[in-house]
Parts: sequence; C-alpha cells; structure tokens
Amino acid sequence: MWSFIWCLTTIFGGHDGLEPTDRLIPPGWKGNPWGPVASRARATGEIPPIPMTPLMKQWDQWGRTVLRDGDILLRRGDARLLFGHFPFSRFIAKASGSLYSHTGIVSVEGGAPFVYDTTKAGVRRQPFSVWILDNAGPFGVKRVRPELAAHAAAAVRFCRAAFERQVPFDYELSLDDRAFYCVEMTEKAYRSSGLPLSEPIRLGDMENMSKFPVCVFVFLQISDLKLDQLVFFPGNERHGIWSSKNLVTVYPPATPAGPLDRGQAEKKPSANGEGQKTASRDESRTR
Repeated sequence: MWSFIWCLTTIFGGHDGLEPTDRLIPPGWKGNPWGPVASRARATGEIPPIPMTPLMKQWDQWGRTVLRDGDILLRRGDARLLFGHFPFSRFIAKASGSLYSHTGIVSVEGGAPFVYDTTKAGVRRQPFSVWILDNAGPFGVKRVRPELAAHAAAAVRFCRAAFERQVPFDYELSLDDRAFYCVEMTEKAYRSSGLPLSEPIRLGDMENMSKFPVCVFVFLQISDLKLDQLVFFPGNERHGIWSSKNLVTVYPPATPAGPLDRGQAEKKPSANGEGQKTASRDESRTR
C-alpha cells in the first residue's frame, strides 16, 4: 500500500495536512477550536480576535448582502488523510461526480453570517469570512424555495442544538444520529422539520469510481468503509443535495479544471455568481 501512497505524494505534492483555518487555532488550545467553549473565549477576549484581511472583508460584506438563514454553502476543500498524502476532499468530489466535498448551513447572527458545519474536531460555528478560507475550488450556495422558508429556520435551530451538544464526527458515515459528517448534518437539519433534500447513495455507486482505481483502493485500505455503505453527498444536477427540487441556486459555481484539480484561478466575490475568489493560502498564512 505504501507504494501507492508514494505515488499519490509524487502526483499531488507535499502537504502538511492542515487547512487555512487550522492555522488560526491559538497555540496550545485543547478541544474544538470552533466549538462553544472557544466561541465564548473569543467573545470575552481570552482568545484574540481573528485579523481580517482585505479579502476576508470583501467576503464578509458579500455574505452580509447575499446570505440568509438556512442557506446551504457548498465548497471543495483540501482536507487530507495519511499525514497530508491522500487528497480526501478532491477524491470524494471527483469520484462522486461533484464539484464539492463539504457543506454547511448559514445562520445570520447580529447581522453577520456564520456557518455551522462539522469536521473531525466536532460541530463548528465560524464566521463566513473565516469558513470560506478553507475553500480550495468551486463554491456554491443553495436556498430553500420561498414557500419552504419555515424549514430554513428549523434547520438553523437544529444546527445550533448540535453545536451546543457537540455531536461527534461520524467517521463511520452511518445513517443514525449518534454522530454527523458534514453533508449528513446539513441533510438532517432540514429533515428535522420534515423536508428531505436528497437520498443517500452507495459508495460503490459514485459516478466516477472507475476513473480513480488507485485512489479508491487506498481509500478502502485506510478506512473501515465498504462500497455498499449508504452516504449523503453534496452531489450534482443528478443526485445529492445540489440536485434537490426543494432548493434554488443562489450562487452558481465556476467551471472546474481537470481531474483532481488543485483549485481555480482566484477571483473576487460577485453577487451575480460570475466571479469567485478562493482565499489564497499565502494570504491566509499572513493574517
């Protein structure tokens, strides 16, 4: 197996396994750096405030203008396994035929957009201008249809409750409610009020599985997952949350590059969806 890992490292380059928001964690902080305890610590000044770069300010203003409670944010991150050698986010997105690997739900609090999602650290609450820093590719926004707006409020309440309880991360990608992975929490937030967005599909039925045999082999070797496992996906026009008839597109994605691409050219946020900007890693490191 390690020969395969060596090949992946050669193809995709070195990576320390950290995403930009990981670099914002105060030295020595224990526990979820974006959980309830950390949020209160930031509010009281125990944790220093996060410096806003010009790009972050632009995204913050865009979010205040465009985003609403319950909006579903979809991004392609750069989360990795095996000490940064396995490009997990890109693999899941490409193998499932999606532009995206991660989802979150917006809550407008005090006039500012925050995003509730979950990672291996647990359920998080991040300012949108921080959350977007981990975007490494396409970014899109979906919203429930106007006649279904009451479900958006219920979804936000669900996320806040999961945040306060600190529901653990679902490494098994199971369909029960003991733990959540990101798309599962988004889906169940809306299902909590009776509005399903999508149906789970088998891992083995991912649209592009056959195109990435090496990545599939490594993925199965480093996890306990099986190909018959039912999983919720960000999806595309044919399946997953993106395809939901109960949602409308607020911000469409740009066209991605080739297989397992490293990201798109950087563009500033645009209210009409024709220009996008992924926060650069260089800028995120100099905040």
